[in-house]
Amino acid sequence: MTRALVIAPQWIGDAVMTEPLLRRLHARGEVITVGALPWVAPVYRAMAQVAEVVDLPFAHGGLQWAARRSMAAKMRGRFDVAYVGPNSLKSALLPWWAGIPKRVGYQGESRYWVLNRRLPNPPPGDRPPMVAFYSALSGDSGVEQDRPQLQLAAATVDAALHELQLTRQGYYVFAPGAEFGPAKRWPASHFAVLSEQLALPVVLLGSAKESALCGEIAHVVNAIRPGHCLNWAGRTSLDQALATIAAAKAMVSNDSGLMHVAAAFGIPQVAIFGSSSPLHTPPLNTLAHVVWLKKDPLYQPPLDCAPCFARTCPLGHTRCLVDVQPDDVLRYL
Repeated sequence: MTRALVIAPQWIGDAVMTEPLLRRLHARGEVITVGALPWVAPVYRAMAQVAEVVDLPFAHGGLQWAARRSMAAKMRGRFDVAYVGPNSLKSALLPWWAGIPKRVGYQGESRYWVLNRRLPNPPPGDRPPMVAFYSALSGDSGVEQDRPQLQLAAATVDAALHELQLTRQGYYVFAPGAEFGPAKRWPASHFAVLSEQLALPVVLLGSAKESALCGEIAHVVNAIRPGHCLNWAGRTSLDQALATIAAAKAMVSNDSGLMHVAAAFGIPQVAIFGSSSPLHTPPLNTLAHVVWLKKDPLYQPPLDCAPCFARTCPLGHTRCLVDVQPDDVLRYL
């Protein structure tokens, strides 16, 4: 029996995209413990192949040497191999200080001494899709074909829906935010118009940072259809958000972490792309529809500027998103 520690990425979408890696490790007999920051840990609790999830008491930024050394001391002697998902030096320190014999990760950021199984880091312009990027840590071939899968116990979903006063398939979920920046966000006014046209209620999910954005949408919609739009951004735990997505009729989102959650649950979804590319981070879901004007031959003039991968539109118009009309999304719902 091989005891494996996986150091998780710090973003929800990336956490989802490590699931095929964990499935491969589990299939070959490795017993998996995931070390994850608290805001992504619930994602790993929705992965059947994970034996244990350890909440890492670290914050954004800084090496936090004392906290990492303390956690490493608790892990010493527990693991045979560590797989380091993030590319940073600090993410590789814990397995090194814990004395884990085999430490696997991508080379870079002065990690030569702390990792002893190093994969060449692809250049920024030639990086594979993220699922393949993470799955390659397994050392297996054929990683391009993997699709992330999440699952929650029916009792867990039912308990969350009861608490939130929802019924299965009785609502849509919208995720209007995108942590990276406004160049990935479909306009709030478009989300509002789309919501008004749906027969079922709409639940808005996101972080506390996105509460005002979701509040703007809910205010417009509820003025016309009172109570039709529920703004839960920043008001649910991630566990509740996962259950809400898993039981939804369908989901509409930007290219975001919650988009990947919906894909991994296999629910119908529409993913709207602007400055980023579905060739790099697609929703890997047979029920997903991607709307991206870059690949629309009927859209003129062509979007030669996309994908720019910028946080804000360098040209100031963000027409890659503004010109996606609510009806372009409604046709898939």
